[in-house]
This record gives sequence, C-alpha cells and structure tokens, in this order.
Amino acid sequence: MTSDGGRAGAQRIMGRPRVTSRAALERLAFELFARQGFDETTVDDIATAAGIGRRTFFRYFSSKNDLVWGDFEDQLRKLRTLLERTDPDTPMMDAVRRAVVEFNRFDPTDVPWHRQRMQLILGVPTLQADATLRYISWRAVITGFVAERTGLPASAMIPRLAGNVVLAASVAAYEHWLSDEGTAALSDLMDEAIRQVGAGLAAVLEGAGTRA
Repeated sequence: MTSDGGRAGAQRIMGRPRVTSRAALERLAFELFARQGFDETTVDDIATAAGIGRRTFFRYFSSKNDLVWGDFEDQLRKLRTLLERTDPDTPMMDAVRRAVVEFNRFDPTDVPWHRQRMQLILGVPTLQADATLRYISWRAVITGFVAERTGLPASAMIPRLAGNVVLAASVAAYEHWLSDEGTAALSDLMDEAIRQVGAGLAAVLEGAGTRA
C-alpha cells in the first residue's frame, strides 16, 4: 500500500478522542499495522491517527519497533520476579517451566492483541534484528536464575545451555500457536515445549553432578 493509502487509513481513525496513554497508542498502532502492514505504516501515520504530534509519540516509544514490543523492560522484571518467588525446593527446570508458562499467560481479552504482537515479532523481517537483541536480554534472565540455582557462573556451559534451549522452546511454542490458531492454548504449548527440553537438561545436570 502506498504512503497516501497509509495516511488515509490513519485518517479513518480520527473520530476517536486523542490518545493519552501508552497502551492506547500501542493498540491504535496495531490496528493500523493490521490494515496497512507494519512497514507501510509510519510514525506520522500513528501520530496522526492518535491526534498527537511526532514529539509526543517519541515520549511514549523510542521507535516504531519499540512500540511493537511494549514495555519490554517491565516484562523482564516480571519474569525475574516469577523466578525469584519459586520455592527453592522445586526442581530447577520445573521452576523455570512454571515461571515461563505463567509469564506467557494472558487474560482472554488480551490474547488477540498478543497474537498480533507475536505475528509481527516473528514474521516481519525488519523486526528481526531488534528481536535478536531482546532475546539476548530475555535469555539472560533464565541463564542468571540457573546459574544461581546451580552455583555455577553465568558464563558456564550449563546456565548458557539452559538459557538457549528455554528460549528456543518458547519460540517454538509461539510459532506453533500462531500457525495453529484456536486448537491449543499458548500456556499448554509452552508447558509441553519446556517440559521436553527440561527433561534433557535434568539428565545433563544429573550427569554433571550439579545441584538442581
């Protein structure tokens, strides 16, 4: 779609009150992305549809890519908190699985928005470089937890392996969820995927004589 079409799409939302929150701006942008495409929608389109200026947009988000990810730092804090609150007596990979599953559990009313978010993150090439950096931060949370539970440095093989395989399992669960809409809950897919890799990691830990 041309940029003129994008501006027209943005104008069609103009009957709304002026956007005054981060969440409302994010959802309005997602409507434009669905109608026009991510690459075809500009920051100016979003700002116009929201009834705000470019400068105000950048007070909420540093870029269009940043908008797609939402408050990512806050989400990382949530994941750390879930891991920190696990019972120390819970086997390590069970603790990781339960925390990650809970982290990816959403209110039913938010599921369509989250599905659109993940379709963009996993499907739009221009978001892939940004996704790589975010994945590094997400993976580091898992790696740090495993390092603490095993008494190993975060740079050791087992914590690094855990961070990578849990991330891979989570992405695989999301890809299956997005390609198989309506037949399985995301939390069930996430539980199954991490349970599978957790069994393998438990065997590695046992073989290495490492406390889990």
